[in-house]
Amino acid sequence: GWIFWREKACGRRSGDRKRQVILFILCVCVCQSGAETLRYSLPEEMEKDSFVANIAKDLGVPLSQLAARKARVVSEGSEQLFRLNQNTGVLTAKESLDREEICPQSDTCTLIFKIFFENPLQLIRGEVEIRDVNDNSPVFPEKEMVLEILETASPGSRFPLESAQDKDVGINGLQNYSLGPNPHFSLATGTAKDGVKYLELVLQRQLDREEQGELNLLLTATDGGSPPRSGTAQVRIVVVDANDNIPVFERETYEVRLAENSPVEQLVVRVAATDPDEGSNGKVRYAFTQTSERARQLFQLNASTGEIRVAGKLDFEEAKSHKMVVKATDGGGLSAHCKVQVEVLDVNDNAPDIALTSLTTSIPEDAPPRTVVALFSVRDRDSGDNGRTECSIDGDLPFSLTPTFDNYYELRTNAALDRERTAEYNITITATDWGRKRLSSQENIFVQISDVNDNPPEFTQEVYTLSVTENNSPMLRIGSVKATDADAGKNARVNYALVRQEGKEQPEMSVNSETGDVYILRPLDYEKVPSFEVTVSAADGGSPPLSAQAVLRVVNAWLSYELAKATEPGLFRVGLHSGEVRTARAVSERDAARQRLIVLVRDHGQPARSATATLAVALVDGFSEAHLRVSEEAPAAEPDGPLTLYLIASLVCVSALFLATAVAAVVVKVRRAWRSETDTLPTFPTTATESTAGSLPRSYVYDVCFAAGTVNSEFRFLRPLFPCFPAGLPPGPGQQRSSVCSQDAANLGGEGD
Repeated sequence: GWIFWREKACGRRSGDRKRQVILFILCVCVCQSGAETLRYSLPEEMEKDSFVANIAKDLGVPLSQLAARKARVVSEGSEQLFRLNQNTGVLTAKESLDREEICPQSDTCTLIFKIFFENPLQLIRGEVEIRDVNDNSPVFPEKEMVLEILETASPGSRFPLESAQDKDVGINGLQNYSLGPNPHFSLATGTAKDGVKYLELVLQRQLDREEQGELNLLLTATDGGSPPRSGTAQVRIVVVDANDNIPVFERETYEVRLAENSPVEQLVVRVAATDPDEGSNGKVRYAFTQTSERARQLFQLNASTGEIRVAGKLDFEEAKSHKMVVKATDGGGLSAHCKVQVEVLDVNDNAPDIALTSLTTSIPEDAPPRTVVALFSVRDRDSGDNGRTECSIDGDLPFSLTPTFDNYYELRTNAALDRERTAEYNITITATDWGRKRLSSQENIFVQISDVNDNPPEFTQEVYTLSVTENNSPMLRIGSVKATDADAGKNARVNYALVRQEGKEQPEMSVNSETGDVYILRPLDYEKVPSFEVTVSAADGGSPPLSAQAVLRVVNAWLSYELAKATEPGLFRVGLHSGEVRTARAVSERDAARQRLIVLVRDHGQPARSATATLAVALVDGFSEAHLRVSEEAPAAEPDGPLTLYLIASLVCVSALFLATAVAAVVVKVRRAWRSETDTLPTFPTTATESTAGSLPRSYVYDVCFAAGTVNSEFRFLRPLFPCFPAGLPPGPGQQRSSVCSQDAANLGGEGD
């Protein structure tokens, strides 16, 4: 006999999916997110995995949706009492449920659970009432109760008895008492103003100690179960001599307020009763009567002094008040009663409890703001401000908390994410109550940011320059290109390829798609192709892929320049590959007015070949003075050691050539034939402003002037000094004969070589 109710909470269903989503969000914000409340009833002590309800049928949800939307059941509190089968939609009890254990001291026992659906998020509240079954018999606190009654007691006198306790409730709880047949006493029951049932023994006939000094009665308590259960106790009546005064309490009711964190042995209250009789008839002793077993565990009563002290740990969340009855009995057996009511005051002794309901451990970096990452609830067992809680996130993180309903919170993103900047987050959620002494608890949530292909590859250089010698071997590796991608996984996997250009012949080279190594496929000929450029692309493995390009420049010759000789070695420097001559420091008055530089250019062939050029530099105050010096002054020769000897020897050879024109002609023919057979030599440009594509004789003299204080200045060539040729010999191709050759050569000490 299960009982089921369904209550509509808010909204109505719509066939339009978008409208359903909007209605769902409104219900979350306004109606505590649940569209329906399910109520069921289940008797206690059912077997494990007992059937509770068919959730799929009651909600009208297809079975396929339960697994697809990850339907699950969550009970309130730390212990999960129910299980939902996603395949059948059946809700079952995980264990046998004992109502007296789950809901002690409560007439009704209702368990709250929630059913969660995802995609979209939906929460349905459910209740299961645990119905009581008659599984407990009434029990008296003592198997034998002893009453001492004066023989002078008049008929109609009433004597309280200990009540029986039954853990069951309702009809299964304690219903009535019965007393065994006897000629002196009857039984009376009643209900106090606070709803507690009491039991009294009523004297019907006067006692006579001399006739019968002791009576034994059987007291039976019966519940209303089917079949009924019962419990018994013996009541022993001791007839005593007359005692004409009974104890009297100072108060009929003692009311005490006590904090729940009161320590053991703390004084609660001191009850006091007086008896004007003398001797043993006036001596009063105290004892609990008609008091629950739990109250007897929490409080202890001193039989002599009447002091009640704390004996156990009080818990406001378990019971907010305790009621006790104290009996004061004198030596003659007369007694009186008073009530003690203890109100337990709540203190902030429970930290908030954070319970995760749903968690997404990995989200993509392109997730939009306000994406839900986790759903959790916060519960504090305290009351008032002590049970009021607030939540926060530690640190400056792109996440925020949004309260939803019934102490539930959503953890959402509040900013754009970037995996390349932060790949993972350790989020610490702190829940704090509002107590005077604030208590808090924390929950750590670890969230990983998954990669999205949002970064293209980047080459380490925009232009790569590689060199190779002509007549190279096939499949020669000449270098490599390198590109990196800030993404991860396949999004960072880079593949290289040559970009084909329409209308242009593809060069004989290739690039390894994985390593970026560059290979020349066939031998090259410098005279045909001195250099060429291609475009290399790097594409990642994303979908769609992102790419970047770089220029790959390949030359067949690699020239290097150096300063072979200088008047002031530290004044000038030569670019290693550009051949540009610049000042290395400021020109000072102490530097020689005439400077001579010999520049050497060398290729990297096997064997290496080289050539030289001489620069004459004049240091002047202005260009007018420089022009005057070049036109009118002859540079003073400086001793150059072996170099001077070589120049003198050259002049001797030139003089000899003037005398032997015929021999010179033969020499010229032989020299031209020899040059045509030898390899191409590196040459200097025709003029200082032309590109390196032309050629000059192997030796050339430049006249350059600088002003004092010049730093890193480019040369201004005022007047070129053409090379001198021996008499009778014509100038070579591209060469000119100068009328001032002999004078310049003489002034420079034979620097024409």
